Amino acid sequence: MQDRQATEQGEDDATLMRRVASGDAQALGIVSERYTPMLFGIAWRMLGDPAEAEDVVQEAITRVWVKASGWTPVGGGLGGWLRRIATNLCLDRKRRQAFVSDEAVPERVDESPAADVLIDEERKRQAVTAAMQALPDRQRAAIVLTYYEGVSNAEAAATLGLGVKALESLLVRARQGLSRNLAAQGLLKEGTAA
Repeated sequence: MQDRQATEQGEDDATLMRRVASGDAQALGIVSERYTPMLFGIAWRMLGDPAEAEDVVQEAITRVWVKASGWTPVGGGLGGWLRRIATNLCLDRKRRQAFVSDEAVPERVDESPAADVLIDEERKRQAVTAAMQALPDRQRAAIVLTYYEGVSNAEAAATLGLGVKALESLLVRARQGLSRNLAAQGLLKEGTAA
């Protein structure tokens, strides 16, 4: 007897959904009466707010009306489909609640450098590049190897075919040349090391 009732219930759901898909509002009312208690229970337990739970029920029933033509009686049947809809609607509401605030959104400070700072930095970069190009080749190579490439003095000396003391002397002369050149452009005070 119970198997027969379950079959009738499944057939009734399928028949009701066909009627809803054809635009039968009375069939939608029957679906609503049959499943509202279950939908409300899910929503109320998940949200803890009866008004929100009622909204979820209404939205779930609205989806039955809108999506009835795409419904197929598989899985948990109409009850399973409605449980999924209600659960997803509740999860969506919970996500939205996490982001809602009464406080004004603070304005974010623009942390990028101002245009005049960027222009000044570019001018300095170009001045240093020009000062580097003005150095004799071996001095420029010593600066590039030790300061830009991070090579040790011993390795830089070996690369240039010099002793370590000769490389250090070359670096002193290169830094002095850079300082003079940058001071002439107004970027360093005379006597300040580059």
